[in-house]
Amino acid sequence: MSKISVVYWSQSGNTAAMAEAVAKGVTDAGKEAEIVFVSSASIDELKSESAFALGCPAMGAEVLEEGEMEPFVTELEGSVAGKTIGLFGSYGWGDGEWMRDWVDRMTAAGATVVGGEGVICQDAPDDDAKTACEELGKKLAAV
Repeated sequence: MSKISVVYWSQSGNTAAMAEAVAKGVTDAGKEAEIVFVSSASIDELKSESAFALGCPAMGAEVLEEGEMEPFVTELEGSVAGKTIGLFGSYGWGDGEWMRDWVDRMTAAGATVVGGEGVICQDAPDDDAKTACEELGKKLAAV
């Protein structure tokens, strides 16, 4: 069974709930999902996976969380060419600029972002956002 990592950072629990929904989509599609908080994630493991998901809420002026997630993404960026990546996260303000920037960044590094965009929701994920996350997981499982 192929494993798909769902690596995330969350402060309030909103992005963690989205990670759970992405993982549910992966397992519903018949693959194994491993949910990993970014501080415990392994760049080497992701290098061996053809598809994985990354989740982070918008922070500050619509940027990735700068203490753990940004350094992780910066290190991972050189290894994403040819990978299929699902991106997700929540926000409390703004219009999703951090996600558009993240999608552009991963695409420029050679990754294929599922659906060409990330899954975002304002504050806690509602049923529609959870369904979108599950669909993201299913698409990753199909890779």
